Amino acid sequence: MTEGVLWAIFAGLMLGLYALPEKFTKGFKYENTWSLFFLLTMFVVPIIASVTLIQGFGEIFGNMPTDIWIKMGLTSFLWGIGVMMWSKAINHIGLSLGFSIFIGTIILVGSLLPFIEDGLPPSNVLTFILVGILVVLLGVILNGKAGLTREKDEKKIATEKGGSNKGSMVTGIMIAVVGGLLATGFSYANAAGRPYLHEASIAQGNADWITAVAVMFPIFLSGGIVMTAYFLWQLNAKKAWGDFKTPAFGKNLFLILIMAVFHYAASALFAYAAFKLGASGNTVGYAIFNTASVATAIVSGLVTKEWISASPKARNLLYGGLGCMIAGIVIVAYANGLG
Repeated sequence: MTEGVLWAIFAGLMLGLYALPEKFTKGFKYENTWSLFFLLTMFVVPIIASVTLIQGFGEIFGNMPTDIWIKMGLTSFLWGIGVMMWSKAINHIGLSLGFSIFIGTIILVGSLLPFIEDGLPPSNVLTFILVGILVVLLGVILNGKAGLTREKDEKKIATEKGGSNKGSMVTGIMIAVVGGLLATGFSYANAAGRPYLHEASIAQGNADWITAVAVMFPIFLSGGIVMTAYFLWQLNAKKAWGDFKTPAFGKNLFLILIMAVFHYAASALFAYAAFKLGASGNTVGYAIFNTASVATAIVSGLVTKEWISASPKARNLLYGGLGCMIAGIVIVAYANGLG
């Protein structure tokens, strides 16, 4: 269990940091940065990793039952829409709050979805899991309140300086919540595909951890379809193709590649952590993974001065929300130990 918890936390750290390099790109519009990111993280990185690392790649996926392809494909497609909305939410409300609301929603819903495939755990385990998730919910509510308070603080400062504030906090929060609901498809896709892919991968002589790479292959490719279509449309609509021609392209590409590798690796490490955590691993691992990423993103947001204009009240609400999310995850981890 301890190994699984540690892997889930490490995966969360990587996910919490993946979007940070985006703040240092230059000369790119939103559409340039994220279209290149999704191309790399959804297609280039997973295809290279899967073909290179998975022994018997063709046989494993060629023999995968149709019903599993459908389950993974449809729910991963929804996950793709959710992740796309996540990037939009970050643009509205910043890295720390965007992660908090989006991933908080994922924890609440996505941690329960695997029960559809895995079945319910014993009643004492289920009780502690539900209590832990409710504590996480309190943390999400506090983070949302922190964001609204910060918006008021920033509007007040902008008004005093005769300027204007960025996009609506309410709009950003709504985008993050809806995106989070759709993104829970990732959790279900992992639960639906992992049993077959683990057996098939082991039968081909692969190590246990290769299963995580195999699971990510259909998830990322299916999720990438909607993102590709959306950003091709956006690049045309915003006439942003020309913005790729910038002296900073090489630096931007390197930063975005780091984002792509971190994003993909974090997801694969979660799948491996879920396997190591045992029977309730999909639920427990998903909650720990996502909470660790929220904590990392909040710290990153504070370091990059996203909350520099916020009042002490807004910051205290943010810290309180983070504390509740961490406490909730401790309860969930304890529940897994009972199992």
